[in-house]
Amino acid sequence: MNRKTIWNSFCTLLLREIDRFMRIWIQTLVPPIITISLYFLIFGALIGPRIGTMGGFDYIQFMVPGLVIMSIISNTYANVSSSFFGMKFMRLIEDLLVTPTPNWVILCGFVAGGVVRGLMVGVLVMVTALFYTEVSIDNIGLTLAVGVLASVIFALAGFLNGLFANSFDDISVIPTFVLTPLIYLGGIFYSVDLLPDIWRNISYINPILYIVNAFRYGVLGISDIPVGTSIAALLVGVALLFSFSLWMLNRGTGIRQ
Repeated sequence: MNRKTIWNSFCTLLLREIDRFMRIWIQTLVPPIITISLYFLIFGALIGPRIGTMGGFDYIQFMVPGLVIMSIISNTYANVSSSFFGMKFMRLIEDLLVTPTPNWVILCGFVAGGVVRGLMVGVLVMVTALFYTEVSIDNIGLTLAVGVLASVIFALAGFLNGLFANSFDDISVIPTFVLTPLIYLGGIFYSVDLLPDIWRNISYINPILYIVNAFRYGVLGISDIPVGTSIAALLVGVALLFSFSLWMLNRGTGIRQ
């Protein structure tokens, strides 16, 4: 395939993914805003004044980066895992695989669709935060870079979930029992410096801790972890997950039975 054909194939997949979640925007874009509003109202407006400041910021301001990146991660993952498994379930993925479109283009199309949804939700959540507190982004470039890298990582993770899933129940297992605990223990609502040494050291195993702190550094300029370390971890995560996802797709795992 020439470059123009590859580009057209990628754009077709991307536009299909965007159209898929935009047609049901009440289910894909509105619920995160309602959920985050409840977080801001309960933890920020009601409980926040009792906590005071954290990291030199009001508690509600400290929460904003974590809640934004949490929304990006959750929605990116959900979009790709459900979309890819849906195509498997309806046996539409077979029609796609018999085309001359390279597997890496197929993978990039699904990932890009998830990234678009995740970033759209992230922007909506950031705008929602403005109704509850003042938000100023310290480093826009770094914030966008971390948001995109985090989206790509969890889009790839969602792709693998969809690849290995055998039923719709399998799609919800990882988010419920793995992703959600990692997110809530990833420093969204607190600084790991507040933890005892043993729990702080255990927290460093959590990959989401690095994402949250890198994003918080971009928004507020503070972090519990050196930002260079966090960015390096994100880049390694993207490289490893992309390579593994493409390898599994080339093998036909979960597709060619």
